[in-house]
Amino acid sequence: MNQLTRVRERHFGPWQLLRYGGCALLITTGAIHLDLYLTGYNTIPTIGWLFLMQVIAAFVLATATIASKGRLLSAASAGFLASTLVGYVLSLRLGLFGFREVRTTAGIVAGIVEIVGFSLLATYASRPEHRAQPTVSPSSRHKSNVDGRTLLAGRWVTGALTLLAAISLVLALPNASAPSNNDGGKHVSFKVADIHGNQVLTNAQGFTLYWFVPDSPSMSRCSATCAAYWPPVIGSPSPGMSIVGTFATLKRSNGAAQVTYNGHPLYTYVGDSAPGQANGNHIRLNGGWWYEMKVSK
Repeated sequence: MNQLTRVRERHFGPWQLLRYGGCALLITTGAIHLDLYLTGYNTIPTIGWLFLMQVIAAFVLATATIASKGRLLSAASAGFLASTLVGYVLSLRLGLFGFREVRTTAGIVAGIVEIVGFSLLATYASRPEHRAQPTVSPSSRHKSNVDGRTLLAGRWVTGALTLLAAISLVLALPNASAPSNNDGGKHVSFKVADIHGNQVLTNAQGFTLYWFVPDSPSMSRCSATCAAYWPPVIGSPSPGMSIVGTFATLKRSNGAAQVTYNGHPLYTYVGDSAPGQANGNHIRLNGGWWYEMKVSK
């Protein structure tokens, strides 16, 4: 074997390709989070800072892991990808820091990228040792066997965790749908609540209602993925309410009637898990700013 062949195997052999591939996927998930951060997630309290930290960490770890063949950095990068996936699954199922994620193409792609990247980097970190000369002493041979069994166990654990991660992602996605505000065309009633010192309009269950700046009195510009984050209030306003202001309806693109208040189509927010919360206030997401619906005085 000539020197050029040895150099190629050292830098581009199968194990090194796992490292490079894992780093490429680490950069990919960092790029996805950067795009989400710049297009609105930066306005979400706590989540915005976490996204920024994730982006920085992803690029730093990828650069360091590309420059180093050490197991520790590869293992750290694999653990980082796994923790990012765990955060995504938790935000789908339970919500994190007042933010609840919904099923989106970007989220699914990022989840798959993180699973595959974890598998590649964790497998590289548990690669077998290659020694230039065989070890002949009994103690060294015993240590080599122990190390070999440990690395083999690491590869089995990597496979098991990869499978578990894939199953967790698949199970989380069907449950990542927004609660429906569709009352089948029936009358819907509203209340007024004091939230952080403001008189805010809520639905009958006490959940804060929001308005979307790009909307007009006759048109909602929130549909598809946007409507998953911000479920529109569907129905007709109950007559005889004593709330100051004007209630009406508009026809959405799917033909449903959406309630409006003072010319603003009304929505709830999936990040609010209990009455009295206003986690969706002053957020720029899905193409515009969102604000809690304050009641006329």
